[in-house]
Amino acid sequence: MYLDSSLYRMMILFLGSLLLALGVVLFFVGNQITTGGSPGMALLLHHLTGYSVGSMFLVFNIFLLLIGLKYMGKGFALRTVLSIAATSFFIDFFVKEFPIKSLTEDMFLATLFGGVLIGIGVGLILRADASAGGSTIVAKIVSAHSEIKPSQVILAIDFLTIVASVYVFIDMERALWSIFSIYITAKTIDRVLSGRPSKKVVHLATQKSDLLSQKIIENLGYYGTVIHGTGLRTEQSKSIIFIIVELNKLRLLRELIRENDPEAFMVVMDASELLGRGHVS
Repeated sequence: MYLDSSLYRMMILFLGSLLLALGVVLFFVGNQITTGGSPGMALLLHHLTGYSVGSMFLVFNIFLLLIGLKYMGKGFALRTVLSIAATSFFIDFFVKEFPIKSLTEDMFLATLFGGVLIGIGVGLILRADASAGGSTIVAKIVSAHSEIKPSQVILAIDFLTIVASVYVFIDMERALWSIFSIYITAKTIDRVLSGRPSKKVVHLATQKSDLLSQKIIENLGYYGTVIHGTGLRTEQSKSIIFIIVELNKLRLLRELIRENDPEAFMVVMDASELLGRGHVS
Protein backbone atom coordinates (compact mmCIF):
# COMPACT_ATOMS: atom_id res chain seq x y z
CA MET A 1 0.00 0.00 0.00
CA TYR A 2 1.40 3.40 -0.94
CA LEU A 3 1.29 6.11 1.71
CA ASP A 4 0.12 9.06 -0.36
CA SER A 5 -1.49 10.87 2.57
CA SER A 6 0.84 12.96 4.74
CA LEU A 7 -1.49 12.67 7.73
CA TYR A 8 -1.72 8.90 7.38
CA ARG A 9 2.06 8.69 7.04
CA MET A 10 2.52 10.67 10.27
CA MET A 11 0.02 8.44 12.08
CA ILE A 12 1.94 5.34 10.98
CA LEU A 13 5.24 6.96 12.02
CA PHE A 14 4.05 7.86 15.54
CA LEU A 15 2.37 4.47 16.00
CA GLY A 16 5.65 2.81 15.04
CA SER A 17 7.57 4.99 17.50
CA LEU A 18 5.05 4.12 20.22
CA LEU A 19 5.37 0.36 19.67
CA LEU A 20 9.16 0.57 19.47
CA ALA A 21 9.24 2.36 22.82
CA LEU A 22 6.86 -0.17 24.42
CA GLY A 23 9.02 -3.06 23.26
CA VAL A 24 12.12 -1.50 24.80
CA VAL A 25 10.49 -0.49 28.10
CA LEU A 26 8.19 -3.44 28.79
CA PHE A 27 10.59 -6.23 27.90
CA PHE A 28 14.22 -5.17 27.45
CA VAL A 29 15.17 -2.52 30.04
CA GLY A 30 14.31 -4.53 33.14
CA ASN A 31 15.72 -7.79 31.80
CA GLN A 32 18.97 -6.22 30.58
CA ILE A 33 18.49 -7.54 27.07
CA THR A 34 19.69 -5.48 24.14
CA THR A 35 18.73 -5.43 20.50
CA GLY A 36 20.22 -4.16 17.26
CA GLY A 37 20.54 -0.62 15.95
CA SER A 38 19.99 2.54 17.94
CA PRO A 39 17.61 1.00 20.54
CA GLY A 40 20.34 -1.48 21.45
CA MET A 41 23.01 1.21 21.70
CA ALA A 42 20.70 3.37 23.82
CA LEU A 43 20.16 0.46 26.24
CA LEU A 44 23.90 -0.10 26.55
CA LEU A 45 24.62 3.62 27.07
CA HIS A 46 21.86 3.74 29.70
CA HIS A 47 23.50 0.97 31.71
CA LEU A 48 26.95 2.52 31.31
CA THR A 49 26.07 6.12 32.15
CA GLY A 50 22.90 5.93 34.22
CA TYR A 51 21.12 8.43 31.99
CA SER A 52 17.65 7.54 30.75
CA VAL A 53 17.23 5.24 27.77
CA GLY A 54 15.20 7.89 25.96
CA SER A 55 17.84 10.58 26.34
CA MET A 56 20.60 8.18 25.20
CA PHE A 57 18.47 7.22 22.20
CA LEU A 58 18.04 10.88 21.32
CA VAL A 59 21.71 11.88 21.79
CA PHE A 60 23.07 8.87 19.90
CA ASN A 61 20.75 9.39 16.93
CA ILE A 62 20.98 13.18 16.70
CA PHE A 63 24.78 12.88 16.57
CA LEU A 64 24.56 10.38 13.69
CA LEU A 65 21.82 12.36 11.98
CA LEU A 66 23.93 15.51 11.88
CA ILE A 67 26.78 13.55 10.29
CA GLY A 68 24.59 11.82 7.73
CA LEU A 69 22.16 14.64 6.93
CA LYS A 70 23.58 15.30 3.46
CA TYR A 71 23.02 11.67 2.46
CA MET A 72 19.26 11.91 3.05
CA GLY A 73 16.49 13.77 1.32
CA LYS A 74 14.92 16.63 3.26
CA GLY A 75 11.58 14.88 3.67
CA PHE A 76 13.19 11.63 4.82
CA ALA A 77 15.47 13.50 7.23
CA LEU A 78 12.57 15.47 8.73
CA ARG A 79 10.48 12.33 9.26
CA THR A 80 13.48 10.61 10.80
CA VAL A 81 13.95 13.49 13.26
CA LEU A 82 10.28 13.22 14.23
CA SER A 83 10.60 9.46 14.66
CA ILE A 84 13.70 9.79 16.86
CA ALA A 85 12.14 12.54 18.99
CA ALA A 86 8.85 10.64 19.42
CA THR A 87 10.58 7.37 20.32
CA SER A 88 12.82 9.13 22.85
CA PHE A 89 9.83 10.84 24.46
CA PHE A 90 7.73 7.65 24.61
CA ILE A 91 10.58 5.60 26.15
CA ASP A 92 11.21 8.03 29.01
CA PHE A 93 7.47 8.62 29.51
CA PHE A 94 6.72 4.90 29.87
CA VAL A 95 9.72 4.30 32.15
CA LYS A 96 8.37 6.94 34.55
CA GLU A 97 4.69 6.00 34.26
CA PHE A 98 4.89 2.18 34.40
CA PRO A 99 5.55 1.00 37.98
CA ILE A 100 6.81 -2.42 36.82
CA LYS A 101 10.33 -3.16 35.61
CA SER A 102 9.16 -5.64 32.98
CA LEU A 103 6.00 -7.47 31.98
CA THR A 104 7.82 -10.77 32.39
CA GLU A 105 11.10 -11.98 33.81
CA ASP A 106 11.09 -15.05 31.56
CA MET A 107 13.92 -14.39 29.12
CA PHE A 108 12.31 -16.27 26.25
CA LEU A 109 9.01 -14.42 26.53
CA ALA A 110 10.74 -11.07 27.01
CA THR A 111 12.97 -11.62 23.99
CA LEU A 112 10.15 -12.91 21.80
CA PHE A 113 7.51 -10.29 22.55
CA GLY A 114 10.02 -7.46 22.86
CA GLY A 115 11.55 -8.38 19.51
CA VAL A 116 8.12 -8.55 17.86
CA LEU A 117 7.02 -5.17 19.24
CA ILE A 118 10.26 -3.48 18.21
CA GLY A 119 10.07 -5.15 14.79
CA ILE A 120 6.52 -3.94 14.20
CA GLY A 121 7.50 -0.45 15.37
CA VAL A 122 10.57 -0.18 13.14
CA GLY A 123 8.65 -1.73 10.23
CA LEU A 124 5.90 0.88 10.50
CA ILE A 125 8.48 3.68 10.71
CA LEU A 126 10.12 2.37 7.53
CA ARG A 127 6.74 2.11 5.80
CA ALA A 128 6.21 5.78 6.63
CA ASP A 129 9.37 6.49 4.61
CA ALA A 130 11.42 7.37 7.68
CA SER A 131 14.10 5.74 9.81
CA ALA A 132 14.51 4.92 13.48
CA GLY A 133 18.08 6.21 13.10
CA GLY A 134 21.21 4.42 14.21
CA SER A 135 22.55 1.74 11.89
CA THR A 136 20.43 2.93 8.96
CA ILE A 137 22.19 6.30 8.96
CA VAL A 138 25.64 4.73 9.31
CA ALA A 139 24.82 2.31 6.50
CA LYS A 140 23.92 5.21 4.19
CA ILE A 141 27.20 6.99 4.93
CA VAL A 142 29.42 3.92 4.53
CA SER A 143 27.71 2.66 1.36
CA ALA A 144 28.04 6.13 -0.20
CA HIS A 145 31.84 6.00 0.18
CA SER A 146 32.52 2.32 -0.48
CA GLU A 147 31.38 -0.86 -2.19
CA ILE A 148 29.97 -2.21 1.06
CA LYS A 149 26.25 -2.94 1.00
CA PRO A 150 23.99 -1.25 3.60
CA SER A 151 22.78 -4.65 4.87
CA GLN A 152 26.38 -5.64 5.62
CA VAL A 153 26.94 -2.45 7.59
CA ILE A 154 23.78 -3.01 9.65
CA LEU A 155 24.80 -6.62 10.35
CA ALA A 156 28.27 -5.49 11.49
CA ILE A 157 26.79 -2.85 13.82
CA ASP A 158 24.40 -5.38 15.34
CA PHE A 159 27.33 -7.76 15.88
CA LEU A 160 29.36 -5.05 17.61
CA THR A 161 26.36 -4.18 19.79
CA ILE A 162 26.08 -7.79 20.94
CA VAL A 163 29.82 -7.99 21.66
CA ALA A 164 29.59 -4.76 23.66
CA SER A 165 26.63 -6.14 25.64
CA VAL A 166 28.82 -8.99 26.93
CA TYR A 167 31.14 -6.44 28.58
CA VAL A 168 28.35 -4.15 29.77
CA PHE A 169 26.11 -6.82 31.32
CA ILE A 170 28.97 -9.28 32.01
CA ASP A 171 26.62 -12.07 30.98
CA MET A 172 27.11 -14.26 27.91
CA GLU A 173 23.63 -15.77 28.24
CA ARG A 174 22.00 -12.36 27.89
CA ALA A 175 24.13 -11.72 24.82
CA LEU A 176 22.77 -14.93 23.28
CA TRP A 177 19.23 -13.84 24.08
CA SER A 178 20.03 -10.51 22.44
CA ILE A 179 21.06 -12.31 19.25
CA PHE A 180 17.70 -14.09 19.31
CA SER A 181 15.92 -10.75 19.78
CA ILE A 182 17.69 -9.29 16.73
CA TYR A 183 16.58 -12.30 14.67
CA ILE A 184 12.96 -11.94 15.82
CA THR A 185 13.03 -8.20 15.16
CA ALA A 186 14.47 -8.65 11.65
CA LYS A 187 11.86 -11.26 10.73
CA THR A 188 9.05 -9.08 12.07
CA ILE A 189 10.29 -6.03 10.14
CA ASP A 190 10.38 -8.12 6.96
CA ARG A 191 6.81 -9.30 7.56
CA VAL A 192 5.55 -5.76 8.23
CA LEU A 193 7.19 -4.44 5.05
CA SER A 194 6.18 -7.31 2.76
CA GLY A 195 2.88 -8.18 4.42
CA ARG A 196 1.29 -11.61 4.46
CA PRO A 197 1.41 -12.87 0.88
CA SER A 198 -2.16 -13.12 -0.46
CA LYS A 199 -0.99 -14.35 -3.86
CA LYS A 200 1.03 -17.33 -4.99
CA VAL A 201 3.48 -17.77 -7.84
CA VAL A 202 2.70 -20.97 -9.76
CA HIS A 203 5.06 -22.73 -12.17
CA LEU A 204 3.22 -25.51 -13.97
CA ALA A 205 5.17 -27.97 -16.14
CA THR A 206 2.83 -29.73 -18.54
CA GLN A 207 2.58 -31.53 -21.86
CA LYS A 208 -0.85 -29.98 -22.38
CA SER A 209 -0.09 -26.28 -22.15
CA ASP A 210 -2.74 -25.25 -24.69
CA LEU A 211 -5.53 -27.15 -22.89
CA LEU A 212 -4.53 -25.99 -19.40
CA SER A 213 -4.02 -22.41 -20.55
CA GLN A 214 -7.55 -22.37 -21.93
CA LYS A 215 -9.00 -23.90 -18.74
CA ILE A 216 -7.15 -21.38 -16.57
CA ILE A 217 -8.44 -18.45 -18.63
CA GLU A 218 -12.03 -19.79 -18.57
CA ASN A 219 -12.16 -20.59 -14.86
CA LEU A 220 -9.70 -18.19 -13.25
CA GLY A 221 -9.44 -15.41 -15.81
CA TYR A 222 -5.71 -14.92 -15.25
CA TYR A 223 -3.05 -13.67 -17.57
CA GLY A 224 0.05 -15.79 -17.68
CA THR A 225 3.13 -16.76 -19.62
CA VAL A 226 3.93 -20.04 -21.36
CA ILE A 227 7.64 -20.87 -21.49
CA HIS A 228 8.81 -23.55 -23.93
CA GLY A 229 11.91 -25.69 -23.42
CA THR A 230 13.32 -29.21 -23.29
CA GLY A 231 14.03 -31.69 -20.52
CA LEU A 232 17.51 -31.91 -18.96
CA ARG A 233 18.03 -35.59 -19.73
CA THR A 234 16.02 -35.89 -22.95
CA GLU A 235 15.15 -33.79 -25.96
CA GLN A 236 11.49 -34.06 -25.06
CA SER A 237 9.78 -30.69 -25.42
CA LYS A 238 8.21 -29.23 -22.30
CA SER A 239 6.12 -26.18 -21.49
CA ILE A 240 5.88 -24.24 -18.24
CA ILE A 241 2.88 -22.06 -17.46
CA PHE A 242 3.75 -19.14 -15.17
CA ILE A 243 0.84 -17.42 -13.38
CA ILE A 244 0.04 -15.45 -10.22
CA VAL A 245 -2.91 -16.94 -8.33
CA GLU A 246 -5.00 -15.62 -5.44
CA LEU A 247 -4.56 -17.82 -2.37
CA ASN A 248 -8.27 -18.63 -2.17
CA LYS A 249 -8.30 -19.85 -5.80
CA LEU A 250 -5.33 -22.17 -5.49
CA ARG A 251 -7.59 -25.13 -4.70
CA LEU A 252 -9.59 -24.56 -7.91
CA LEU A 253 -6.35 -24.51 -9.90
CA ARG A 254 -5.32 -27.83 -8.38
CA GLU A 255 -8.67 -29.37 -9.38
CA LEU A 256 -8.31 -28.09 -12.96
CA ILE A 257 -4.89 -29.69 -13.22
CA ARG A 258 -6.05 -32.96 -11.69
CA GLU A 259 -8.97 -33.19 -14.13
CA ASN A 260 -7.13 -32.14 -17.30
CA ASP A 261 -3.50 -33.24 -16.85
CA PRO A 262 -2.76 -35.50 -13.86
CA GLU A 263 0.84 -35.84 -15.08
CA ALA A 264 1.53 -32.11 -14.73
CA PHE A 265 4.09 -30.90 -12.20
CA MET A 266 3.25 -27.80 -10.15
CA VAL A 267 5.49 -25.63 -7.94
CA VAL A 268 3.86 -23.02 -5.68
CA MET A 269 5.76 -20.14 -4.02
CA ASP A 270 4.85 -17.01 -2.05
CA ALA A 271 4.51 -13.79 -4.06
CA SER A 272 5.79 -11.33 -1.45
CA GLU A 273 6.11 -8.36 -3.81
CA LEU A 274 4.33 -7.62 -7.08
CA LEU A 275 4.68 -4.62 -9.36
CA GLY A 276 3.14 -3.90 -12.75
CA ARG A 277 -0.10 -4.78 -14.58
CA GLY A 278 -2.26 -3.55 -11.73
CA HIS A 279 -0.27 -5.25 -8.97
CA VAL A 280 0.90 -3.15 -6.03
CA SER A 281 2.33 -4.74 -2.88
